[in-house]
Amino acid sequence: MLSPGSTIGILGGGQLGRMLAVAAAQLGYKVHVYAPDAESVAAEVTAHHTQAAWDDEPRLAGFAAACDIVTFEFENVPVDTVRFLSGHVAVHPGGKPLEIAQDRLTEKSFVADLGGRTAPFAAVPTRAALDSALTAIGTPAILKTVRMGYDGKGQARIAAPADADAAWEAIGGQPAILEGFVAFDHEFSVIMVRGIDGETRFWDSSANVHEGGILAVSSLPPPSIVLDQQPAARAMMAAIGDALDYVGVLTGEFFATDAGPVFNEMAPRVHNSGHWTIEGAVTSQFENHIRAVAGLPLGDTAVPLLPVTMHNLIGAQIEKIPALLADGAAHVHHYGKTEVRDGRKLGHVTWVGASPR
Repeated sequence: MLSPGSTIGILGGGQLGRMLAVAAAQLGYKVHVYAPDAESVAAEVTAHHTQAAWDDEPRLAGFAAACDIVTFEFENVPVDTVRFLSGHVAVHPGGKPLEIAQDRLTEKSFVADLGGRTAPFAAVPTRAALDSALTAIGTPAILKTVRMGYDGKGQARIAAPADADAAWEAIGGQPAILEGFVAFDHEFSVIMVRGIDGETRFWDSSANVHEGGILAVSSLPPPSIVLDQQPAARAMMAAIGDALDYVGVLTGEFFATDAGPVFNEMAPRVHNSGHWTIEGAVTSQFENHIRAVAGLPLGDTAVPLLPVTMHNLIGAQIEKIPALLADGAAHVHHYGKTEVRDGRKLGHVTWVGASPR
């Protein structure tokens, strides 16, 4: 169990790191952020900040020496960085979940091997392989880069085989995975926290609405089909957590279909669709992640009051904040980012026990 006053290192300097740092401070911990970016909204609320490249081993070694444990706020931290740090300090959840989550093909295969239901998929290492994959999977389908895609990036829809050339060009001719189209009623998340001792707790699943491939709204209670499929999806995520001996918050995104929950992807971190937990749950995903990696007892994940609705503030939507602050039921979060551009998540707002106005 990590004593108050200890230092928790966070790899990554975005808004997730910022909210993790606030949660850590509430539990009496200091935070040291390591990120290569010039702008670090996480570092603005932390005691220490190292700006250096992911492969700068002397700086990484100094960072490790200054921390009692290390975690990360996003899944594209290089695995080699985590492996290097793991030789100097405890890192939770560790390199293996990153290795899986960073490769869509590995991720799908890993979940399928555990008995999870996924969309039909095929590896597409080359343009020629795309034709073979389309023959096997059929259309419509989605072509995704194997690595580094998120919020709708690195993806192209293929409505018919004639779209193959355009889709391949759209993803930059990178190694890819072709996924068969899944007919679904709703998208939903399963967010869990797993402690060092293996104890696992779940938050209630939110129904998620994406616009342009970016999460726009998460809301509870979800439709009945999601509630009906929540136990099976939770069992899948628990199996993933156990297989990885996971420590911290782990998120799975699912499609609710007539055949049951279909696994889409996982994120080995706190998740945008769980931001509502700050005000909407007894213990937020951020606090419980800190509790887990610090070896503390996990907090209650119950939702005391419904409905709960979280809206992302994307791009110019951040300009709505003055009006939102006039709404006494709105809990407003501004991430402190200076550049406003289309598709950039700049804040969010949550309503608990009330509907958005």
